[in-house]
Amino acid sequence: MKNIPSVDLSDFLSGDEERKQKFVKEIGQAYEEIGFVALRGHFLSDELSEKLYDKIKAFYNLPTDVKKSYEIEGIGGQRGYTSFGKESAKGFDEGDLKEFWHFGQEVDDDDELKAQYPDNVIVKEVEGFNETGNEVYKQLEKTATYVLRALALYVGLEETYFDKFVHNGNSILRPIHYPPITSEPKNAVRAAEHGDINLITLLMGASAAGLQVQNKQGEWISVTALPEQLVINVGDMLQRLTNNKLRSTIHRVVNPPREEWGESRFSIPFFTHPKSDMPLNCLENCIDEKHPKLYEDCTAGEFLNERLRELGLM
Repeated sequence: MKNIPSVDLSDFLSGDEERKQKFVKEIGQAYEEIGFVALRGHFLSDELSEKLYDKIKAFYNLPTDVKKSYEIEGIGGQRGYTSFGKESAKGFDEGDLKEFWHFGQEVDDDDELKAQYPDNVIVKEVEGFNETGNEVYKQLEKTATYVLRALALYVGLEETYFDKFVHNGNSILRPIHYPPITSEPKNAVRAAEHGDINLITLLMGASAAGLQVQNKQGEWISVTALPEQLVINVGDMLQRLTNNKLRSTIHRVVNPPREEWGESRFSIPFFTHPKSDMPLNCLENCIDEKHPKLYEDCTAGEFLNERLRELGLM
């Protein structure tokens, strides 16, 4: 496999049962084999995607002291700005060569849950920054819900199994800026090899190459996708839930060739998190004699907090 498989969500949404089952099989098998797909037929328009990239580039061009005024202490970086080099991958001491922003869930139908989440941080200097981020968040969350419906069917669950956990879930939209590299990095890369924490990650097209995934043979494969596609991968929560049936593939963002060090890279992943009380206990239909239970029972919230501590954010 020289690249990740491509699938079309419009097959699942078509109303044609044969096309729907084709999509379920294709995405499920891809997630068993490599853990990544390129998805077309989703809900995020090119216009909205370009609009958010314009807004985040304007934000990252602000003076450092202005950006740091949006860095909120005590919430594990879950909202607002996180400055350059603060986050490191699990098992790595060096901070990744990036700065990033977090948009979170806007709860409007559950006051108790709304009180549990930090408020989104409002940027004054870039007009429409928060409104655009919130609209992108909604379209990616909608896309994620349908992808999870297909995966529920693939592992033998009722189609809407994930809906109640993802609705008002603790998902994060993370616009990332990898600044130009100004001197030889000692050991740091733009994002060291890691698996994502969440259920699934939806990645809007990055502004430059660099993303690589590791296949079962341990080889690194460069991920390429068309501009209209989202790259979607399985996270550790879904791997844990399915007892390793679906794979959370190790991936990284490598530094560019030296002649491209002077260029910024922008990337916007959407990390689909469930509500914190979702049980991540291995599903019974993913356990048998050949596949014994691999993980202890826990909730999504417990698992997230453990991983945030490992990343140095809490």
